[in-house]
Amino acid sequence: MATALWRNATRLRNVHRCLHARSLSQFRSPIPSLTTIADAFHAPSLPPLRPVVTVGAEFKSLGIYGRYLSNSTTAPNENQEKSSSSSKTNSEETQNTGDSQQSSGAAGKPVRGGPVSWLSFLLLLATGIGIILYYDNLKKRHIEEISNASKAVKEGPSAGKAAIGGPFSLINDEGKRVTEKDFMGKWSLVYFGFTHCPDICPDELQKLAAAIDKIKEKAGIEVVPVFISVDPERDTVEQVHEYVKEFHPKLVGLTGSPEEIKKVARSYRVYYMKTAEEDSDYLVDHSIVMYLMDPKMEFVKFFGKNNDIDSLTDGVIKEIKQHKK
Repeated sequence: MATALWRNATRLRNVHRCLHARSLSQFRSPIPSLTTIADAFHAPSLPPLRPVVTVGAEFKSLGIYGRYLSNSTTAPNENQEKSSSSSKTNSEETQNTGDSQQSSGAAGKPVRGGPVSWLSFLLLLATGIGIILYYDNLKKRHIEEISNASKAVKEGPSAGKAAIGGPFSLINDEGKRVTEKDFMGKWSLVYFGFTHCPDICPDELQKLAAAIDKIKEKAGIEVVPVFISVDPERDTVEQVHEYVKEFHPKLVGLTGSPEEIKKVARSYRVYYMKTAEEDSDYLVDHSIVMYLMDPKMEFVKFFGKNNDIDSLTDGVIKEIKQHKK
């Protein structure tokens, strides 16, 4: 490249000398044409030539040729700059591509945190609480349904004739054989128990006796209280007679053979069973229920241990009045 620049500079000096020599003659001799200028680049001397074009045209042509030389000298530099800029651009693009790939790789790579995040812990806690509340609510609903069903059976009026009660043949506390027909014509409250009962039977019989008197006072209705033993082995006629007279003079006591007691208990859906024995002393586990029977000795309603004297009195009066309608 240095050689090319030197040659171009030499050629420009020759052109400048030619033009300067011609201008000194005050344009007496014709200015060399483009052909003469071109030959000056190849020959050491410039022979005189006849002018072909005017002076202005010669200077114009000289300017064009000067621009050509400048373009020819700057072209390699521009090409070099373009190549260097393109290589720089390519390197920058490569670097940007690498950076973008690195950033995309970093973005695509999952960020690992702790083994359990706060959000996961809160979701797990909320799920556990929800499950506990759900099953607790389900349990309450189940208990409520059972309670309502039990209450409807115990407290509500009978919708039909229940399979409770039936014919029986037993011995009363005076030693006389009686059947269900002997109690027809009057309302009856029947209770199953045993004379050796330490606490429950005495409490229930006291409540039964008090309710009988209050029913008579409030509604003028006479109800016959009946006690049936579920311990025939120990409850003899004399034992039952002494026992029932301690609670009410009108309380009727009934007993019988084990088979007879088993039959009447089954007809009234009464549960009873002996507990652990110690010689002749034992207890009998049994149902704690009072059965209201109409004058035909048909079942009307039963009252459980949860009823006190007043609720038992009002319940019996209510059932009797509804039955008469």
